[in-house]
Amino acid sequence: MIKTAHIGVGISGQEGMQAVLSSDYSIGQFRDLQRLLLVHGRWSYHRMCKFLRYFLLKNFTFTFVHLCYAHFCGLTAQPVYDDWFSTCYNLLYTSLPVLALGLFDQDVEEHQSLHSPKLYTQGQLNHHSNWISFLFCVMQSMYYSIIVFFIPYGALYDTVRQDGREIADYQSFALFVQTCLIIVMNAQMCLEIRNWTWLNHIFLWGSSVAYFAATFILGSFPTMFQFLGTARNCLSQFYIWLGIFLSCLLCILPVIFLHVILTQYYSTINEEARKPSTQTMINFSMLS
Repeated sequence: MIKTAHIGVGISGQEGMQAVLSSDYSIGQFRDLQRLLLVHGRWSYHRMCKFLRYFLLKNFTFTFVHLCYAHFCGLTAQPVYDDWFSTCYNLLYTSLPVLALGLFDQDVEEHQSLHSPKLYTQGQLNHHSNWISFLFCVMQSMYYSIIVFFIPYGALYDTVRQDGREIADYQSFALFVQTCLIIVMNAQMCLEIRNWTWLNHIFLWGSSVAYFAATFILGSFPTMFQFLGTARNCLSQFYIWLGIFLSCLLCILPVIFLHVILTQYYSTINEEARKPSTQTMINFSMLS
């Protein structure tokens, strides 16, 4: 049984110690199996699906921007980002928020999972991990990459700074694009999180702070960073921040609108479980 099961669960006892040593999870009594499956089991499935979907989304968007840029540079191998950003994107700037999402997120509370066992069927039917969700993730990342690339392209096209000097150069454009990418991905992460904890706040906002801190610090060392002084010259312009805000707005608003429409007219089992029950509303009205 242990060899053929996907996940082994052993029950501690004099007769079951060998199974416990070979299992993935150990429980003390049979009654704990209900909470393990209906609460922690479906939480784990929900977290892993969200983790994989967001991980694919941020990396697909990162890659599709290169495809948009390749059209303007003769399909050469010229990258649109600087080398440090490409190195730290998955290592520092976007890794910790998605890790916190995969460890601490909860779509519904514990008592709601126990009172609605039909939520467990989502994992059995692969509601959150299928080809439809994958194709939607690809289409969403393509839309994000178009916005993240062409908003900076249009903002810098034939543009000068406030002092009259030109700013439409490759280094400013690369910094503009990668800043939009970080802000959009962190905004998307805010929409994905259902259960906010203090670690989510630290990892999410700390990643954004780390990006700007690393960009400004590395911009002071010409031997380490090729874009010397670009962050100071580019991010000091008002229309650059306006373009970042517009990129984030155009990426996030359709997602919010689609979520509202689906919640209003095609609510899922999760949405129904999060709604207060009729008995709870009656008790509340009697107390008030």
